[in-house]
Amino acid sequence: MSQDLLAEFVSAVPMPALMVDQTERIVAANTDATTLLGQNIQGRHFATILRQPQVIETIEQSLRNKGSSTTRHLSNDGAQDTTFEVQCRYMSEIAGGAVLAIFQDVTHLEQASQMRRDFVANVSHELRTPLTALMGFIETLQGPARDDEAARDRFLQIMMDEANRMNRLVGDLLSLNRVESEERVRPKNNLELTELLQSTLTSLRPLAEDASVTLSLNAPQDPVSLIGDSDQLRQVFTNLVENAIKYGSSGGIVDVVLTLSERDAAVRGPAARVQIIDQGPGIDVVHLPRLTERFYRADSHRSRQLGGTGLGLAIVKHIVNRHRGRLRVESELGQGATFTVILPYGAGEH
Repeated sequence: MSQDLLAEFVSAVPMPALMVDQTERIVAANTDATTLLGQNIQGRHFATILRQPQVIETIEQSLRNKGSSTTRHLSNDGAQDTTFEVQCRYMSEIAGGAVLAIFQDVTHLEQASQMRRDFVANVSHELRTPLTALMGFIETLQGPARDDEAARDRFLQIMMDEANRMNRLVGDLLSLNRVESEERVRPKNNLELTELLQSTLTSLRPLAEDASVTLSLNAPQDPVSLIGDSDQLRQVFTNLVENAIKYGSSGGIVDVVLTLSERDAAVRGPAARVQIIDQGPGIDVVHLPRLTERFYRADSHRSRQLGGTGLGLAIVKHIVNRHRGRLRVESELGQGATFTVILPYGAGEH
């Protein structure tokens, strides 16, 4: 095969690819390979270009055994670490016998696998803490506190609190799984948004009164009808208002403001904006980009004290995504926080 034909063959591979002949030099490389490994690599010894021992050994093995083998190549694209699966195939009819090495980007698979590992680790940690407490109190009640009525009542109350914590966590995990599975399915039912917000605030008023917080709704007089899942949107606003009551209670008031716009850049069309505004201590800006991550907490100790599972805002994000909407968070320390849910409205929602 001529050099031009060889170069054309390697260039046709739709991912980084290079050819190494029996002299262990790179005899052809496509544009994707030079982008990944550097310019002017053709004609050079492959070990001086790849440098990673496992990749070098795999190519040498394919040349020696005239067979196929696979390994991993680790790199960085300037923004993140990347992982490539390197598939080596010996081709006896090309260049007197050569190895074609193809680099398949599997970074997304590695990231997904890491996310699963992190998720399992987080769930295990969140469950282990209350379970450890329960086991400790049970052991105490079976032993030293067996006949101590006051201690028994106190411990049983703590055990109930820990069991409720586990129950909330399991409930949120099931809810998160459900909303993730439905995220690509568009809602089809009509709902009246103002009525839904009024109902949500009514159900949360006892919690607000206990925290000495006043709930206020500012919405248009005319009905605001849109297509959505009323149960899921109720869950969104319940979560956000409840958070505002718990974490922003020092401000004494939580405002819920519903406004309409003929064109909103966030959804590229008519939109209904629901803002949940508190006057509390606010959130440091360093936390804002990560608030919707599973189990991420800006204040872990306070969140656990208040019964938070660290999954609420992740659930909110997936529900808003299902409605083709957007979630925005604005806050500064000492300035309160504003959570804004932007939903397609009117002609723009179809």
